Amino acid sequence: MEINNPSSSRTDRKTIEKNRRNHMKTLYSKLNSLVPHQSSREVVSLPDQLDEAANYIKKLQMNLEKMKEKKNRLMRLEKMSASTSTGVMVGLRSPQIEIHEMGSALEVVLITGLDCQFMFNEIIRVLHEERAEVVNAGFSVVDDAVFHSIHSKVAESASGYGAPKISERLKQFVYGANSC
Repeated sequence: MEINNPSSSRTDRKTIEKNRRNHMKTLYSKLNSLVPHQSSREVVSLPDQLDEAANYIKKLQMNLEKMKEKKNRLMRLEKMSASTSTGVMVGLRSPQIEIHEMGSALEVVLITGLDCQFMFNEIIRVLHEERAEVVNAGFSVVDDAVFHSIHSKVAESASGYGAPKISERLKQFVYGANSC
């Protein structure tokens, strides 16, 4: 038969409590490491650390709510624009391209809405694939239209169809893409 020793039981409780305190200290330390701090070097008490963490979490929650509201506003604006049957949509416009060939120089003017800016990157990619050297590129935003201007130098191909081939390929890309 086993006899319970009161001092053994007390030692077990002390050990359990010590482990619990160490575990809590580790958790407080982890929480404190996740909160951005001022560059102050002074030691902050544990209650102040917890207040700081709670305030930081509340600030993050408020920022998250603001971002959700902004996303919802933008989604509503996009839905309203997409459902407009008049063809005049805010930020949404059919892309247009103008290509001017001047000897070995090629000027490309691309006009898009705010929603189709990826087309600029694709135009540059096509020019590089066709071995045209981009000399200058830029853009301007006016209301809901983006005007891209690209100046390039076309390497003459053996067949002599360098610039016309590039022009045709760019037009096919822009007007063949049904949606942005």
